[in-house]
Amino acid sequence: MTASIPLPYVVFGVTGRTGAAAADALLRDGLPVRVVVRDPAKGRLWAERGAEVALADLTDLASMTRALTRVQGAYVVSPQHYNREDLFQLADLIAGTTARAAAAANVPKLVALSSVGADRENGTGWIGMNRMFEQRLAEAGIATVFLRAAYFMENWMPMVGHALRTGPLPTFLAPARRRLPMVATADVGSAAAALLQEEWKGTRVVNLAGPRDYAPNDVAAILSSMLDKPVDVVVLPEAEWPQALADAGFSVAALAGFTEMTRGLNSALIDMGSDPSAIGRAGTKTLEQVIKDIAMK
Repeated sequence: MTASIPLPYVVFGVTGRTGAAAADALLRDGLPVRVVVRDPAKGRLWAERGAEVALADLTDLASMTRALTRVQGAYVVSPQHYNREDLFQLADLIAGTTARAAAAANVPKLVALSSVGADRENGTGWIGMNRMFEQRLAEAGIATVFLRAAYFMENWMPMVGHALRTGPLPTFLAPARRRLPMVATADVGSAAAALLQEEWKGTRVVNLAGPRDYAPNDVAAILSSMLDKPVDVVVLPEAEWPQALADAGFSVAALAGFTEMTRGLNSALIDMGSDPSAIGRAGTKTLEQVIKDIAMK
């Protein structure tokens, strides 16, 4: 008799940070992986590493169902299209298509990327798209972990780049002394890979933060130590946000979503402790390591 070939774990979002980290972690553990991409060229690197490559459009039920058929589990993400005015409607379409495809393919379990604040009904801006994702997947009746990540450490990349070029560190977060949970995207992917290998029933919520919380002042202190010179924090008033983000390519709707989300962060409406049912986990990568990586690029 020949040994049966184990079914793969499916990973979406491998052209982004968390999906790439999840696929990398699973492959490093010697597990079978199927990555899902829309462009075949984006899958070549993963094929060279031994992964199966599936082609799918996140809004197409047939291709999504094929990508999710005969698997051990899947890490699913809903990419957000900040250049579109209909980004919330598109996010809802992607969420619904993912849920229907997973149900049609009889996927045993899902790990879904979400965000701190997704338990809130309103006042969270962009995070409302993560809430849609959770709701649609919960309706599918599949065992699912909603991986609610803290503020991504990599969100500091533009501001750190600005500070490295010109001196001061701009920030949308206020007050500058208040610490927030933050997490590296590499830790998000690693956590997703670990959760896929666990067993559970029903739905669970896992909050993921880094090893410690950070304030804008802490970011400036890290840069100051690296550069061996003082780095000042400049808190941008809300009236200046549109101009500061002028080169980001945000649609009007996306800018409004960013503004509401940032207000929610600054007012502590968006908070890791708002959902008592969530299970807390912590990554290992520090903001110092992430900023060092940014500075070296």
